[in-house]
Amino acid sequence: MQSKEIALLFSTFLIAISGLIYELLEGTLSSYLLGDSIYHFSLVIGLFISSMGIGAWASRYIKDEIKAFVNIQISIAIIGGFNVLILFVAFAFIDNYEPFLYLVTTLLGSLLGAEIPLIITILKNSFELKVNISNIFTLDYIGALIASLLFPLILLPKLGLMQSSFLFGGVNLFVASMAYYIFRDKLNKSILVVLFLVALTLLAGFLGSNRLTSFIENKLYKQNIIYSKQTKYQKIVITSDKGRVVFYINGAIQFDTIDEFRYHESLVHPAMLNAKNRSNILIIGGGDGMALREVLKYKDVKRVTLIDLDKEVTNLFKNNKNLAKLNNFSFSNSRVKVINSDAWKFLENHKELYNVIIIDLPDPNNISLSRLYTKSFYKLIVSSLSRDGIFVTQATSPLFTREAFWSIYKTIKSIGLNTKAYHTYVPSFGEWGFVMGSKMKLSFDYNISKKYRYLNSVILKQMPNFPNDMSQLNVSINTIDSHPLLKYYNSGWIKWYGK
Repeated sequence: MQSKEIALLFSTFLIAISGLIYELLEGTLSSYLLGDSIYHFSLVIGLFISSMGIGAWASRYIKDEIKAFVNIQISIAIIGGFNVLILFVAFAFIDNYEPFLYLVTTLLGSLLGAEIPLIITILKNSFELKVNISNIFTLDYIGALIASLLFPLILLPKLGLMQSSFLFGGVNLFVASMAYYIFRDKLNKSILVVLFLVALTLLAGFLGSNRLTSFIENKLYKQNIIYSKQTKYQKIVITSDKGRVVFYINGAIQFDTIDEFRYHESLVHPAMLNAKNRSNILIIGGGDGMALREVLKYKDVKRVTLIDLDKEVTNLFKNNKNLAKLNNFSFSNSRVKVINSDAWKFLENHKELYNVIIIDLPDPNNISLSRLYTKSFYKLIVSSLSRDGIFVTQATSPLFTREAFWSIYKTIKSIGLNTKAYHTYVPSFGEWGFVMGSKMKLSFDYNISKKYRYLNSVILKQMPNFPNDMSQLNVSINTIDSHPLLKYYNSGWIKWYGK
């Protein structure tokens, strides 16, 4: 096998990696910006693959395969490299973002679809057809495997979306440069100028990615961004203005210091007041430490275990002094143990019993989170409760996502517990709901002697009362198989806000 054939087969390997990376970048970005990860990720991937089919079909009309291959690689380098920047800018500055997403996806997919047929044609004189196709598709599939490992393990957590996009634009430009070198006697030298200019542009974009991302994110958030990081699991953004701190995960607000105490006092204290024993507490989620802060107000609490998947979040709210101050430096309390693990796996592997379990997870806006609101998960929760134990979960808005809220309530009730739904008003979120479950009888008739920032005895007694537009509906329970909760949740937000 000659060096030309080896180089072209290596090109196949590289473009297979970059092709899948572009698909994953667009799918992830659309899920991040638009929410409803299953719908938008599936839509983008489906559109991408169908566009590749269009590109493969159109390649039959190309006469000069070598020139076309080089030009297509340069085009992919530009569109693919600037893909994330284009879509971020469109989302930040243009109301109707989705047509840009579909246009870029279709254009990029069509170009990528033409690559393999062109390489097969270029190599037709070097191998017999069967060997030629076997070589190319073997490398294509191996490249796809490597891309599927690179993206979640290295690219997303280490480089982020935009820098990864520019990096793989550079990969396609390298393929174009290699193809130019191999076939330089058949190509115009002016292509060298184009290659050089595109390389400079991609390099500038790669080096300036952090500044570009910060500039665009400042347009997406109302306050000044003081921290922004793509972790292995999620995008974290923290903003601040005149001492007011707001915490976002994947673009969704988690707390605003102007009113977070309303949410966290409502989540924690009704369960703690009902508990006969408060010695051993489990918190699932709550990596910001705010719920933990409320739990530690009880002197009879001896141990608190906090389970949060993302170590970056718990470390941030423990080690950053300004953020740790918000949770009263709760992570440094000797009674607290933090375990960074998947909550489901933790409950399966640990058989310790807890007096109170507090579930402070993000909303069920994707399958990964919805599974932590299923009947199967709540059964695991009950198996970790002491005989007189209580658990409580945040349960989205009974106003904006009414069906989702009552689905969570009905799911908990279906496992045979005494179940209480209640709600409160948090200005940053709107009307917000919670569900408490226990084998014991639950009550909201307590005289609160402690002085909280929000809760008092009158407010506590009113919490289980729902007006007609938030009252219980006939909905399905959420199971690990069907996830109706996800549909209820997304349709609720679409009804109110159109997205």
